[in-house]
Amino acid sequence: MPSYQELIAQKNALDKRIEEARHTEAKEALATVKQLIATFGFTAQQVFPWKPEEKKKVEARYYDPESGATWTGRGKPPKWIEGKDRSQYEIKVETPVEYSAPRDASNPFPVQ
Repeated sequence: MPSYQELIAQKNALDKRIEEARHTEAKEALATVKQLIATFGFTAQQVFPWKPEEKKKVEARYYDPESGATWTGRGKPPKWIEGKDRSQYEIKVETPVEYSAPRDASNPFPVQ
């Protein structure tokens, strides 16, 4: 039976051969892929399909009834709101009624 050191040496030699074989076969596979792409004119989207991330749209918080312009409240304020009270331009958002919670905070027995 071979000794531990001999087995470790064999394992290292085998690992090296495995890595060389992998490198050679990967090189051949890449050449084949490049040749097929060139032959058929595939695009990157066809070979590696992906969907671009959709940007999240921020809801407008302010509305100017005169011009119809809106503003999200982010970034530099537009001319129509600069130096004015923003509360008059706020878009009122109705909060949904949560039926599982009591409508009257002082009522300990909500209607179910």
